[in-house]
Amino acid sequence: MKSLSASLPQVSRLLPLAFVAGATLLFTACGKDDKKTAATDKPAAGVAGLATDEQKVSYGLGYNMGKNVAGQTGFNVDRDALKAGLEDGISGTTLKIADADLEKAFQSIQQKVQAIQAAEGQKQLVAGNEFLAKNKSNPGVKTTASGLQYQVLKAGKGGAKPTPANTVEVAYHGTLTDGTVFDSSVERGDTATFPVGQVIPGWTEALQLMSVGDKFKLWIPANLGYGPRARGKIPANAVLVFEVELKQIK
Repeated sequence: MKSLSASLPQVSRLLPLAFVAGATLLFTACGKDDKKTAATDKPAAGVAGLATDEQKVSYGLGYNMGKNVAGQTGFNVDRDALKAGLEDGISGTTLKIADADLEKAFQSIQQKVQAIQAAEGQKQLVAGNEFLAKNKSNPGVKTTASGLQYQVLKAGKGGAKPTPANTVEVAYHGTLTDGTVFDSSVERGDTATFPVGQVIPGWTEALQLMSVGDKFKLWIPANLGYGPRARGKIPANAVLVFEVELKQIK
């Protein structure tokens, strides 16, 4: 992970992930969420041309930086200041802000962001616990000792169940409790293969309950998922909902 500017090594460590991520060349991520833009293959408005590889990569880098900064909770980007900083960084101009002042500003914003995220995470935790308390009484829903909830949607032919040492192939569809899709091999038309013991605890536990051909719906509490870490569309302390079909044990 690279910092926003090589001239700011002492403050790059202060940045939340979303600030820093924009400075990395995420070739595979550019435009994935904006298929209509990629499909038209036309220059962006206000851009003279995007014909060369350098122009395309430069635009993609700027686009990712914009998306990452815009998506940062508690931070409203000042476009003029951002453009000025980008231009000065590219041209090698001396910083217009003293290092101490810049570090102080980063610390202030990060504290603000962390406070907002902590408050949102606590709200998510309360809402998630309330959701799970109601959900466990629904027909067909089983709750394990860890708090994992699952429902058998389709039973296979039975047989062996994977262990943490096994690798499995699955098809899955992941959403939040409100139906927001955050990841789905089903929508991509493919499957995923991974070691059972190297995924979030809720998955590791659930997979060991399944045989090939089984399809389960899972409700994974925050402590068996990503906990207080926000990940993309997944808020901190979110309950994760998955439909998982076990295709193969390797």
